[in-house]
Amino acid sequence: MDTRRLLRTFAIGIGTAGLLISGCSGGGSSPSASATGTAAPEELSSYYTQKLSWRDCGVEGFECTTMKAPRDYEKPDDGDIGLAVSRKKATGPGERIGSLLVNPGGPGGSAIGYLQGYAALGYPAPVRARYDMVAIDPRGVARSEPVECLTGKEMDTYTQVDQTPDDEAEVQELKGAFEKFAAGCEKRSGEILPYVSTVDTARDMDILRGLLGDEKLHYVGASYGTFLGATYAELFPDRAGRLVLDGAMDPSLKAIDMNRDQTAGFEGAFQSFAADCVKQPDCPLGTTTTADAATALKQLFADLDAKPIPTGDDRELGESLATTGVIAAMYDEAAWPQLREALEGAQRSDGSGLLSLADSYYEREPDGRYANLMFANAAVNCLDLPPAFDGPDAVEKAVPGFEKASPVFGRGFAWASLNCAYWPTKATGTPHRTEAKGADPIVVVGTTRDPATPYKWSESLAAQLSSGTLLTYDGDGHTAYGRGSDCIDTAINTYLLDGTPPTDGKKCT
Repeated sequence: MDTRRLLRTFAIGIGTAGLLISGCSGGGSSPSASATGTAAPEELSSYYTQKLSWRDCGVEGFECTTMKAPRDYEKPDDGDIGLAVSRKKATGPGERIGSLLVNPGGPGGSAIGYLQGYAALGYPAPVRARYDMVAIDPRGVARSEPVECLTGKEMDTYTQVDQTPDDEAEVQELKGAFEKFAAGCEKRSGEILPYVSTVDTARDMDILRGLLGDEKLHYVGASYGTFLGATYAELFPDRAGRLVLDGAMDPSLKAIDMNRDQTAGFEGAFQSFAADCVKQPDCPLGTTTTADAATALKQLFADLDAKPIPTGDDRELGESLATTGVIAAMYDEAAWPQLREALEGAQRSDGSGLLSLADSYYEREPDGRYANLMFANAAVNCLDLPPAFDGPDAVEKAVPGFEKASPVFGRGFAWASLNCAYWPTKATGTPHRTEAKGADPIVVVGTTRDPATPYKWSESLAAQLSSGTLLTYDGDGHTAYGRGSDCIDTAINTYLLDGTPPTDGKKCT
């Protein structure tokens, strides 16, 4: 799966950090004592003893099933939720270790899509040989009773709303877009919105662990998936097995701090892109300095704000979609040539390239349908953390700090952080340190120039976890496992296969 889809962060209204940050979700209620015992609580025994009926998925080599979990863990007798699960059994040779659960992040990314499209086929052969590769779409996501909010046409309108309002009328238009989004979610999915938190999903994972017959949960989570994995370890430290948390989030941060950190992360990623771009003869942002490149990009955004350009589609490319397109390419340096071409096209009044990048970020299909990722993203983020801002006045006061973090993206990231202020369901999570005392060694992987999950978050989570060990990739892009570093891959493979974690502080290039 394209790593750009692992953690969303900039679209209008998603996350407390705009599309992302809440987007990146980072809170969660603390576990109750009854959740951490070795035996399932009596009131949940029927869920831990249900029989899974595996069937052919229609995808060669994979099996699928649906498991039941309580919609409300506080009132398990009030009804169930159906959760989609898929697996590909260990291929051998070698003794089977157990199941390896994977999650690509989001929140809102389909873990089953990631499993069937990449993990169960592209993870190192020795890992696939000895683990059943397994995924569960989190509640509210994709195949697991998905949250729905807007129609395709409504989403087209939503994604084009100006994210850098210049006057009161534009502020009210943006506020109205957030309110309409939230109202759509409440209308179409109000019954499930209170029950899609990261804590709920972590508890679902433990039911699945039990049903798969594993004493401990082995897990690889990327981006937001690191927060999900850390939450599991916090809830069930005695059941946490070999956990890899790649591109980590810091659960101790407030939404506004996470959003501002991520703003700086994307600025750093843009600086890396610009430094490479100005060395290229075809750089559309000039061939002098990164500062000149930033100025050129800001001017392009301003021009598109004043006068959108055609795309060959029935949508024009304005500043909002153009910014999202640039952000999408920051997740992976392999997308930089595509971004250069798209920017050059925009300068010729051809917005198709940047629109294509933005559509990939939003998971918009050519026929105008959207996957539910953006809806689930908001639903989880706005439940996991209190909103970054309570209204437009608070955003205006914070804009200078965001612009200091990123002269290019700061204003837009600040305003995108407003969406959870209008969410219909009150947040149940709070920022807190996550220690998971008693858990086996947990490997936290950080990339030094990761735009979406800044490296200092990995440093912080590794330090918080009582058994955390930090593995560093000195490089660009979002996450590190499977991205070309033999050093990183060998360290993680060794940990997954024989349980030996890398030395704390190990660095790879």
